[in-house]
Amino acid sequence: MDKKDGMNYAPKGKPAPVVNKGEFVIAAIALDHGHIYGMCNGLIEAGATLKWVYDRDVKKAEAFQKAYPEVKIASSEDEILNDSEVKLVCGAAETWKRCELGIRVMEHGKDYFTDKAPLTTLEQLSMAKETVAKTGKKYMVYYSERIHVESAVFAAQLVDEGAIGTPIHVDGFGPHRVGNPKGRPDWFFEKEKYGGILCDIGSHQIEQFLYYCRVKDAHVAYSEVGNYGHPDYPELEDFGDAIIVGDNGTTQHFRVDWFTPDGLSTWGDGRTIILGTEGYIEIRKYVNIGTGDGTCDHVYLVNKDGEQHFEVNGKVGFPFFGQLILDCINRTENAMTQEHAFKAAELCVKAEMEAKYLTHK
Repeated sequence: MDKKDGMNYAPKGKPAPVVNKGEFVIAAIALDHGHIYGMCNGLIEAGATLKWVYDRDVKKAEAFQKAYPEVKIASSEDEILNDSEVKLVCGAAETWKRCELGIRVMEHGKDYFTDKAPLTTLEQLSMAKETVAKTGKKYMVYYSERIHVESAVFAAQLVDEGAIGTPIHVDGFGPHRVGNPKGRPDWFFEKEKYGGILCDIGSHQIEQFLYYCRVKDAHVAYSEVGNYGHPDYPELEDFGDAIIVGDNGTTQHFRVDWFTPDGLSTWGDGRTIILGTEGYIEIRKYVNIGTGDGTCDHVYLVNKDGEQHFEVNGKVGFPFFGQLILDCINRTENAMTQEHAFKAAELCVKAEMEAKYLTHK
């Protein structure tokens, strides 16, 4: 993993298999984002067997095979989709292509696990819902900033234990580093293809709000986007923020941007603050700034018992992946409900659609 640019951010945890080798077979299709490595790592650590990989760019498939020597490079997408052994397909296609890939996967009788954002339009959302209803298959989403970050997992445990009473508000901060723009693919800078900043990296933030505040439905109170620092890429939105209001009266404000300074040791100082009726939690996910100690996954809890600091890297694990495997086998919804996955997708698209543009195009 390159902590500086984050393009191959692939967390590794302690293996906790829930199935035996060969019992749950997976494949990877479309390697357009480095998140595909994290998606597969999580499932392999939970016991999945990675059988196939396919990408139109053979060099990407060969690089993937070097990371996972047991995987076979398929000659086509159909070779994977027609393999009855494969139960779930992981995909990290270009954002605008993720839904169409998911529909093909589900129509071939397999569950689908896509990188975030899972889609870019409400029309795609409608098609995905229709295909889920028709096939009975899952359209799950890699909302990695919650499910694949130990401090975020630990914070959820604190919330569930009642450590801060009833959650009522979430502040989310999701800064990222663009790095060398010339090293990014063309689609990264095309609004129709990446979906806009609130749809793209904003999806992490909205999903966390729905999860921590136990929100079933919500609306976008306001949203804003702009391009402050990248005039050579006019369709790139390098800043966005929004307020979301839940059906249970809870609220969220989040900010996302592409302005991580070069001096930061990692790709972004992601943070989340959860306010409850009896305390609050701050999650410092990726860096302990100013210390130079290289640590991450810091959680701060303040409640009636006082102030507490937890450093949880390597201590919590990533239960989502084992739960997802068992959900696919047992047709349950313990890892993430389909309703939740789609609601987060819907809100990030709506936030983008309704956003006021702050800077001159």
